[in-house]
Amino acid sequence: MKILRFLSSILIMSWLFFSQVAYAEQAWLKPYYMASQSNGALPEVVKTTTSALSSAGFSIVGTYQPYAGATVISVTNDALKSAAAKTEFGGYGAVIRVAVTKVGDKVQVSYVNPAWMAASYKMQSDLTAVSKQLASALGGSTPYGAEDPGWKADQLDEFHFTVFMPYFDDPFELAEHSSYDVAIKALEAGLAAGKGGTAKVFRVDIPGKKQSLFGVSLNKSSGSAGDEHIMRLIDGGNLKQTAHLPYSVLVSGGNVYALHAKFSIANAFPDLDMSTFFKIQDAPDAIEGALKQAAGGE
Repeated sequence: MKILRFLSSILIMSWLFFSQVAYAEQAWLKPYYMASQSNGALPEVVKTTTSALSSAGFSIVGTYQPYAGATVISVTNDALKSAAAKTEFGGYGAVIRVAVTKVGDKVQVSYVNPAWMAASYKMQSDLTAVSKQLASALGGSTPYGAEDPGWKADQLDEFHFTVFMPYFDDPFELAEHSSYDVAIKALEAGLAAGKGGTAKVFRVDIPGKKQSLFGVSLNKSSGSAGDEHIMRLIDGGNLKQTAHLPYSVLVSGGNVYALHAKFSIANAFPDLDMSTFFKIQDAPDAIEGALKQAAGGE
């Protein structure tokens, strides 16, 4: 028995050691990259950014202005869609958001860190190739959006704001339809009608699956769920996190889901303090209600 206990102890210690080594070797991640800050006019920077992304092989699937001084360009490519198809809810990671935001006399070009997104959404790939393409297309990039040194991928795999708050695996269940085609038709109709103050920004179909990712904007008529209302309260830093928008809605089979707002907002703003979170305490329920209306849920 003593020998068995000794061997068990050795195995446990070895596992802990190698786990810690693997963990230590992981890169520190932050949710965004700042590609550039320039003195150009916003429309011109949007135009040149869009052109650079297209030239780098990205497909522009949607562009919208959530509020004055901000434009979000949503892009995808074969690598993103292929990675999205490999896990049950990897479809959330089929699109990268790129933001162009006027801040004082500067125009900031920023984008979601593909590695942060991949770890948060439990994807099998860390999307290294996509990260390199974006950096090549948009220029030198500085990570930001989280306190130094950042987060490890293993930490993001179980990300949540605080105790009892939802994880990635706790989505809003917006609607249940009889089939994928019926769900798509209902959501397309709801967005076209502007139900809940929503509008369609993009749609990307995941290859080989009955799954589609929609980008959904929320306007002023959605009240405390509105894009501008929420971002004015939480995006107070000098480096703007506009690329959090738009919200993701995923049709998978006959079901329509969205990331729980308490997860998605916290994941996009990991340094959000409790006092700021309380300022938007009505937003998660309002977002769920608006998206349910669009999806044809009850």
